[in-house]
Parts: sequence; C-alpha cells; structure tokens
Amino acid sequence: MARMVEAPRYTVASEVSLNPHRTAVIVVDMQNDFAKPEGKLHVPTAQTIVGPIARLLARAREVGVFIIYTQDTHGERDPEYRIWGEHARAGTWGADIIAELAPRPGDEIVQKPRYDAFYASRMEDVLRSHPAIDTLIITGTVTNICVLHTAGSAALRWYKLVVPKDAVAALSEFDQEAALHQIDFLYKGTITTVDAIRFDSSTD
Repeated sequence: MARMVEAPRYTVASEVSLNPHRTAVIVVDMQNDFAKPEGKLHVPTAQTIVGPIARLLARAREVGVFIIYTQDTHGERDPEYRIWGEHARAGTWGADIIAELAPRPGDEIVQKPRYDAFYASRMEDVLRSHPAIDTLIITGTVTNICVLHTAGSAALRWYKLVVPKDAVAALSEFDQEAALHQIDFLYKGTITTVDAIRFDSSTD
C-alpha cells in the first residue's frame, strides 16, 4: 500500500568554483537503451538532461577538463539480465552512447559490467593516470542506480563529488530526490546545477 513521505532535504549550492586541472566530468551511461524512447530500459526523463550535460561538456572542454564516459556493457548471458532483462548488450545499438553526447578525441570511455563504474573496470587506472584530479562531476543515468553507486565508490576513494541535479535522471521523482539526499548526506557531495558550475584555474 502506497503512503506519503516527505521528500528528503539537501542543500543545493548556488555557485561552485572548480579548478579545471583538478576536475573530471563523468558521463554515466548516456546510452541509447536508457536515453531513447525505443531503448530497452528507457528512462523517461533522460532526454531532459541531454541539454544540460552538453552545455557542461562544452564549457569543460574549453578549459581542458578531463572527460570520462561510462558505457554499461553486457554479454550474452549476463546475470544482470535476471533483474532488468537484456540491455546494453555489447555491439548493439542500445549499448552505444547517444549521438547528441558523442565522445570527442581525448575523452575516455570506460566500459563497466555493473552499476558501479569502478567495479571490474578501468576507471581507477584511468583516474590514477591523472593524479592531479581530486574532484569528480558526475552526470547521467540512472541517479539512484549507476550514478549513486559510482558516486559512492568515488567517495570511498576520497574524491570530492559534485552532482548537478539537472544533469542526472532517475525513473521516478522519489528515486531522484532520495539519491541526491544520499549523495549529500552520506558522501558529502555537493549538489548543484550545471549553470552554477564555474571553472577557475586559481581555485584551490
């Protein structure tokens, strides 16, 4: 039986200044199966975050911010299919990153088999190859699943987290708000918006 609960509260920073040389943007699973209506696990609000992510990436690229895409990737008999059905199968259209946010030369693509982008992937090695980076801006889908698990793993490795709420999408408003609360409360991440983020090389 459904019941009403109060949405958890969290602080939304009105301005966030980040050093571009110490920051990476992670675009989580913005793939056809999640972001397109004909995708196998379509997130209805995913299209609303494409514009904000694109704006953030454009500004980040201008100042040399390192950009990482995660790509959910599964094989023929992946056990995750028991939970969600077949999705993001390697080599299919559904696994491709959407054209609107296509990676550029110099960007990194990290394939991942599970929610957490650090699990059984190259993510840790990729970040270690950029030792100056201590802050991650996390965007993409799904807020309470792959975004949240990736944020948690990053926080446990002592990365500072910034999550623009208009650049992450969940399957429901409850899931969105609960996940942002967790990132704020449990991982001490900064919740903000894309347009509140400024890149400044003089920032500590």
